[in-house]
Amino acid sequence: MNVRGGMGSPASLRRWSGGVAQLDVLVAVALGGALGATARHELAVALPTAPGRYPWATFWINVAGSFLLGFLLVLLLERFPPTRYVRPFLGSGLLGALTTMSTFLVEAAVLIKDGHVATALLYVLGSVAAGLAVASAGISAARRIPIRQREAA
Repeated sequence: MNVRGGMGSPASLRRWSGGVAQLDVLVAVALGGALGATARHELAVALPTAPGRYPWATFWINVAGSFLLGFLLVLLLERFPPTRYVRPFLGSGLLGALTTMSTFLVEAAVLIKDGHVATALLYVLGSVAAGLAVASAGISAARRIPIRQREAA
């Protein structure tokens, strides 16, 4: 992992003391999670999936989240000074709750259980391929943003 906050780094060890995260960072994650989960629920309600059909709502939510996470992490780790709350709030909280591995897997399992194996395979392979592609695109897009040089005071 990297020096700017990976597991085992000095920053990581400061955040975790005795296995308990610092409360202020947990609050940032929880607030972001509340917003992300609410947005995800509203999108799922707006784009319902009929039984046996391709789960487009979860697919598009996860694909968009993959792009945004790739873009966001480059900005936060490579372009802006480190912050205590932005990455936990936006990355783990908002985008972590907006995108959802559990719904993705349950939808795939239900498709298989109901005999829609081809749809399930298309969903799983399409989601993984699209997620990786757009995360890479988000990373590339963020790296194209020029770094502003600070002017000497």
